[in-house]
Formats: sequence, C-alpha cells, structure tokens
Amino acid sequence: MIAVEKRNVLILASAQALFQTVSVMVITLSGIVGWMLAADKSLATLPIAMLMVAAAATMIPASLFMQRYGRKAGFLLGAILGTIAGLLAAVAIWLESFPMFVAANMLVGCYQAFAQYYRFAAAEAASADFRSRAISWVIAGGVIAAVAGPNLVRFTQNVGTVPSALTYLSMVALGIMAIVLLSRLSLPTVSTTEAHGPARALPVIMRQPIFLTALAGSSIGAAVMLMVMTATPLAMKICGQPIGAAATVIQWHVLGMFAPSFFTGNLIRRFGVLRIMGLGVALLAGHVAIALSGIEYLHFLSGLILLGVGWNFLFVGGTTLLTEAYRPSERAKVQAAHDFLMYIAVSIATFSSGSLLSAFGWRAVNLAVLPMLAIALLMIIVLGVQRKRVRQNSKAALSSSAV
Repeated sequence: MIAVEKRNVLILASAQALFQTVSVMVITLSGIVGWMLAADKSLATLPIAMLMVAAAATMIPASLFMQRYGRKAGFLLGAILGTIAGLLAAVAIWLESFPMFVAANMLVGCYQAFAQYYRFAAAEAASADFRSRAISWVIAGGVIAAVAGPNLVRFTQNVGTVPSALTYLSMVALGIMAIVLLSRLSLPTVSTTEAHGPARALPVIMRQPIFLTALAGSSIGAAVMLMVMTATPLAMKICGQPIGAAATVIQWHVLGMFAPSFFTGNLIRRFGVLRIMGLGVALLAGHVAIALSGIEYLHFLSGLILLGVGWNFLFVGGTTLLTEAYRPSERAKVQAAHDFLMYIAVSIATFSSGSLLSAFGWRAVNLAVLPMLAIALLMIIVLGVQRKRVRQNSKAALSSSAV
C-alpha cells in the first residue's frame, strides 16, 4: 500500500513538473509576445490574465467531471487541452493573430484547472501522516520546471523564421509526455459510504474560519505572486534588461517557488501550519522591500526568489489547512469552490498587473500587494488566537473533570 501511494505521488509530481514547465514558458513569454501582437500595449498581459480567467471558469466543471469519471480521466483531458494549446499558440504567432494567441492561452488555463487537482489527488491517495509531505512532493515537481522552462525558452525562442513559435510547439511534446505518464495512474476509489455520506451545505463549510484562512493564504499568496511575476519580464524589458536576463530571473523565482516543497511538509508538521503561512507572508513582504529599493538585475533576482519561497509556504500551508475543513463526501465541491475563488483573485491580479505597470510603473505593482498581505496576516493571526483559546478551554475542562 505504501509503495502504491508513493508511486502515485511520483507520477503526479512528474505530471506537475511537465505542466509547470508549460506554465513557466507561458509566464516568461506570453506577456512579451502579447506586447508584440497587441495594438494596445496595455493589453500585453491580457493573454496571461485570460489564462487565469479560463482556469477559474473551468475549475468547477473540472471537479464535477472528475467526480463523475474519475481523477485519471480528468487529468488526461487536461493534458490533451494543453497539447492543443501549444499548437494553436504557434499558429497564432505565425499568423500574427492576437485574439488567437489569447485563445491558446485560455486553453492553457483549462489545462491548469485540471492540473490544480494533482495536489488534492496526492492528499487523497496518502495516509494522514504522509498527507502534507505528499502535497509538498507534488508541488516540488515544479523544481524541474524551474530549470526546463526558462532553458526551453532560451534555446527555442529564436530558432526558425518566426520567433517564439518553436517555443510554443515544444508544449505539444510536453503535453504528450504528460498523457503517457498520467495513463499509468492507479488512484484509490472513494467508497460509497464516503462519497455519499452526510454532507453539509457549501455556505456552511465556507463560513468556517479554517476554510476562510486557507482561502486567504492560497488566494492572496497566488494573487501576489502572479501579479508580480507576470509584470516582471515586461518590467525588466522596460528597464533595459535583455530577455535572457528575464528568463534567468524567472528560473530562480520558480526554483524559489518549488524547491522548498522538499521540506515544507516537514516544517508544517514540526512548527504548525499557521506559523509557516505567517512566515510566507513575511517573505512576500520582504520581496516588496527589495523591489522598492531598486531596479537593477540583482534587485529583480533576489526579490523574485523571496516571492517564490513566500508563495510556497502560503500555498502548501493553505492546501494542507483546507484538507481539515471538509469531509470526504464534501471534498469535490469544497476543493472546486476554493480553487474557483482563488483563480478569481488571481485573474483580477493579473488583469491589473499590465495596466498598473503601463500606467504607473514597477513600484506601483509592488505597493498594490501590501494591503492583500495585511489581510492574509490578519486571517492567520485570528485563526491562531481562536485555536489557542480552544486548546486552553479544553485543558481547563480536563482539569475541572479531574478534580
């Protein structure tokens, strides 16, 4: 049983690596390609923003699809959509069609919606003791993407007569590899008792402080990270940095996002999920401090590394916390609602990223994230105080009964 759960987690981590490689390539290039194709330069980040909108719109249908046909079928469908997206994006660049390029990015968003459930599938396949580490291991698959994504951009961008077309064509090969891997998944089925057991109404679940804190951590961490990450290649271009430098910064940023996953699960087990989420907020605030201090290459590099690590602590922590908020019979609707709301926040952040950068500059993009970080920190502190109070009341009750 242990061997099977680890095999499944390894397959999901590998599939995550392939998906995140696609994601890194898109984040690195789509803003720049959008800048070249769009007549209105303020729409340069629209392809990435619409990717997030498509991910949000697909999140609930993806969950319902997998509830009916299984995780494996859903993951395979997502990989197929990602394969088609790469082909469509290459054609769009060849034809210099901005609307077609936006559509291709939206298909990547559909792929992302299914891929977001890799971490939940790992949690469901793992024992209670292994759960936080299983989530971390799947997210750690992005470490490969941190190396592969920027290097694929660097080596393929200027190959051929149409710049960047081959980069997007390489997404087709990555999609096919993901299809082959995911076809070997052997996930446990949910028992009839678990699937159809007592289930609370979704609003009741969502009003729980534990759900709200998990949502705040995941959503704000992702929104802050993507808002800044989306703007970074364009900001560096505007500041006179070459595309190669931007690719290197994104590479180290993605390493910062995923490399900590090798130990985030253990940190959560040792220090508690809320402490690690609070540390994530502090690291994101550290990025803002560095970004506001200058626009040299090292400012971008060091700031984006902190941005990645901070996101990791908030995202892994938020996902782990969310698993405590629902019963097995409630998981499909709660996971879908959580990720749908998260991608609404991310969509708004990426939409505003290009406009803020175009109208007010890099400084404004970073100042805009501070109120969001304050909200996340407040939610974490409030839940921590509530849990401490519950523990104290339990101890007092035990002491009274003993007397």
